Amino acid sequence: MPRIFIFVGLILLLCLLLPPAVIARVRSTPNSNLPIHIIQDMAFQSKYKTQAVNPMFADGNTMRPPVINAVARGETYLDAHLYDGVIDSQWANVLPSQVAMNFETLRRGQERYEIYCSVCHGISGGGNGIVNQRAMELVANTNGPVNGTVWVQAKNLVHDELVTVQPMGQLFNTITYGIRNMAGYGSQIPTEDRWAIAAYVKALQRSQIAQPSDVPAGTKVADGAPATPVDLSPRDVVNNAPAIPVSTSVTNPANAEGKL
Repeated sequence: MPRIFIFVGLILLLCLLLPPAVIARVRSTPNSNLPIHIIQDMAFQSKYKTQAVNPMFADGNTMRPPVINAVARGETYLDAHLYDGVIDSQWANVLPSQVAMNFETLRRGQERYEIYCSVCHGISGGGNGIVNQRAMELVANTNGPVNGTVWVQAKNLVHDELVTVQPMGQLFNTITYGIRNMAGYGSQIPTEDRWAIAAYVKALQRSQIAQPSDVPAGTKVADGAPATPVDLSPRDVVNNAPAIPVSTSVTNPANAEGKL
């Protein structure tokens, strides 16, 4: 083979190696110039940059303030007392600091209870709500075929010992996540209102074991007899249950004993 062919072949080989070398060089070297985009995609789109004026908004700012009630990643539900009803692995027997213990809270709890809870548990908490009554009639087949109705008697919140011994934190947890056939109301009732309901249920329970001496001074009781003077605060009304250790995950209370 003539040497000229060998030289030409080597030159052609070197030429073929040049494009990959140039491409590798360009890709590995920082450059302030915009790259060449054969397919544009979203590389060149109409947009407003940080701190730029934006006529789309009344304040003219491109950067928008955080959405109200937005929570950063990793910072959700850090307060176990407020969101799960637990203090140091014990069911909380007091309201969290975000919820004031006063009669306004109890009245709010009564209002929310009568909206969401009384249909099953009854206005007085005796487990005789209108939905429960109708469901029990269907189960008992009183007026016709059952039609596959399945129902569990609603708990008596004021006399059932499995419920009356539960602290507010445990009641709050059950309202939030539900238990057995009862669905959770965490997505329907705001956190503070769930605490208000739990406090009101404790007040209902307290009313069933109240004594004439519990009535504030100057208030008349049965048969017109004056009550023994006593200073009864809202906190005394609801804080009457002992702390109970948490026996299961607070986010899955269905397996806990003594639940609502």
